[in-house]
Amino acid sequence: MDGKVTATAEIVEDRLIVWSPKEGSELYKLGFYGKPLGIAKPKDADFNVPLTLDLIEGTYLLEKGIINVVRGPGGEEVRLEELKDIARRFHEGFDKKYAVYRDLREKGYVVTPGIKYGCDFAVYQYGPGIDHAPYIVQVRTEEDEVPASEIVKAGRLATTVRKTFIIAVPNLREGSVRYLGFKWWKA
Repeated sequence: MDGKVTATAEIVEDRLIVWSPKEGSELYKLGFYGKPLGIAKPKDADFNVPLTLDLIEGTYLLEKGIINVVRGPGGEEVRLEELKDIARRFHEGFDKKYAVYRDLREKGYVVTPGIKYGCDFAVYQYGPGIDHAPYIVQVRTEEDEVPASEIVKAGRLATTVRKTFIIAVPNLREGSVRYLGFKWWKA
C-alpha cells in the first residue's frame, strides 16, 4: 500500500460504507477489504454496488491513509482516534483485536471477520475466492483462562472446516502478538 487515499467512507452505526462502487472496487482489489453490498461471495472485484467495511478494517485503512472517513454525506471528517473510540463502543476488546488484525495484515495475510466460525477472524494467505482461509483466530489476553473444553470445541470446529485454530495474544505495551496454533489429526 502506498498510503494514497483511494476512497471516502461514511460511518453508519457500526459500519463504514463506501458509496462509490468504483472506489469500493478499488479497495476490494487492494486487499479484499470489505464486502460488496448484497454480494455474499464476489466472483469479480469489479462490482457496481457500495462496499461495506467493518470498523476494524476501516480503522486500519484510515491509519494507513487509504481512506477518509466522514460523518454523513459530505459531512465532517472523522479522525483516527475518534474512529477508534467509536469502534470501542461496538467491539468488546477492540484494541486487542485491532492489534492482531494490524499484525496479520502487516505480515501479508488477508483478514476477514470470523463470525461464521464463531471466532474473531478468518485468515487467508491469498484471499476469499482464491483460497480457503487456512486459519481461524481467537483473540485472548495473557490473563484469560482458556478452559480445555473451549480448546476442544474450537479444535473440533477447526477440524470440521479444515482450518488451524489459533489463539492470538497481543501485548499492547510492546506492540507484539504471540500466536498459538492448534492442529488436530487422526492417529
